[in-house]
Amino acid sequence: MKTESIGFRGTLFFLIAVALFMISGCSGQSFTGSSTAVAPGDSALPPVSSFADDIQDIVLPTEMEWNRKKSMTIKTESFRGGVWRYEGRVEPISLKDFMISAMQDHKWKLVGEATSQDIMLAFVKPSKTCMMVISAGAFGKTELTLYVTIDKTAAAGLNPFGEAVSK
Repeated sequence: MKTESIGFRGTLFFLIAVALFMISGCSGQSFTGSSTAVAPGDSALPPVSSFADDIQDIVLPTEMEWNRKKSMTIKTESFRGGVWRYEGRVEPISLKDFMISAMQDHKWKLVGEATSQDIMLAFVKPSKTCMMVISAGAFGKTELTLYVTIDKTAAAGLNPFGEAVSK
C-alpha cells in the first residue's frame, strides 16, 4: 500500500512539472528575448540571408528560429535554391499576414494561396520562386517551410547551358 502511494505521488509530481513547463512555454516571450511587436516590412527584421546564402529579399519575424536539421541548400552553375524550415511561437494566421506583407514589400508577387489544415503561399519574381507552407507544429510552435528556387541563367539572359537567349 505504501509503495502505491509513493508511485501515485511521483506521477502526480511529474504531471504538475510538465504542466508548469507547458504553461511557462506559452507565456508569449520568445527565446530571443524580444517582447515588442514588430511591424511588417520593418528593416530591423533579420533577412533569411543569414541562413540561406545571399537571399536578401525574404524577411522573417524575429520569433522564427531556423531548424538546420530540416533544411538544405543546393547550388549549381545555373541554379540556386533550397528548403529552409523555421519554427516559432507565432499564430499561423498572423504569420501568413506578415509573410504576405513582407514579400510584397520586397517586390514578390503573390500568385497562389491554398488553405486546408496548412496554409500554402506561392510567390514569384523574375527568375525566382518561393513557395511557403505554414503549419501548426508540436508544443504550440508554428512551422514555416520555404521552398526557394533561383534560376541564375534566366537572370543573366542565358539558357541552362550558359548560352545567350535571343528574344
